[in-house]
Amino acid sequence: MSWKILIADDEPCITNIIAKKLGNAGFEVRVAMDGQEAYDLAMADRPDLLITDLQMPLMSGLELCARLSAELADPIPTFLLTAKGFELTQEDTDALPILKVMTKPFSPRDLLANVREALEASVAT
Repeated sequence: MSWKILIADDEPCITNIIAKKLGNAGFEVRVAMDGQEAYDLAMADRPDLLITDLQMPLMSGLELCARLSAELADPIPTFLLTAKGFELTQEDTDALPILKVMTKPFSPRDLLANVREALEASVAT
């Protein structure tokens, strides 16, 4: 099975690293440079997993998750990337399909392992 992953981050160095790591592992990867582009791509071709930065132009990662969750019957599982020192409350994430919050800088190897684990778990349920 080919899993579709949407990466949304306004830092090309981050999207390039993640896209290369996941692409090399056999995932189908699409990249958005801001929240609005990510929303448009997700609505046009629903990904199996969304990896989004918290702070992006046009729409934050939380706003993106909230909007997609409100408009899709089946929410998209999401990994949220945050800058070091930016704290999210449990309240921020409880109502949204956020599986994991990862602080930048992060290990691409750890991200890949977490992505595999999340997608395999989604098949098992």
